[in-house]
Amino acid sequence: MSLPKAEDTSNMLEMEMQWAVKAMHHAETYMKLIKAIGGKDLKLTPIDDELYNDFKKNFPDLNVAKLDERDFKSDVAKAKWREFMSKYEHKVKDYNFGSLLRIDCTGDYSDENTMFAMRTQFYCIEIARNKQGLNDALKQ
Repeated sequence: MSLPKAEDTSNMLEMEMQWAVKAMHHAETYMKLIKAIGGKDLKLTPIDDELYNDFKKNFPDLNVAKLDERDFKSDVAKAKWREFMSKYEHKVKDYNFGSLLRIDCTGDYSDENTMFAMRTQFYCIEIARNKQGLNDALKQ
């Protein structure tokens, strides 16, 4: 593995900024949808039911209302999530793209209430929250 050259670092910063803009746009769009439509009537992917059932089977004790980052960031959790998400590489668009995920479902995106996740993780958590009615209180 070679280290990046100094002249390449501006490209990496530009890529990071592009990711951040795309992730924020995704988060803002999602919150607008939840606030306008509510969670129960929102379909996030063509395979919401499959994702939800597989997620509940593989992560039955994960508290989706208020996330614990250790359930995503520990070495054991990372390995389990990586194996889980690999099944969806060809089923979920941008399955491993970085996304922003709310830690506490009762709140909006903020510095204190946001963590980094993969797109498939975002879908699993938010589909579960929607199906369980946890996002309904956000509907205006």
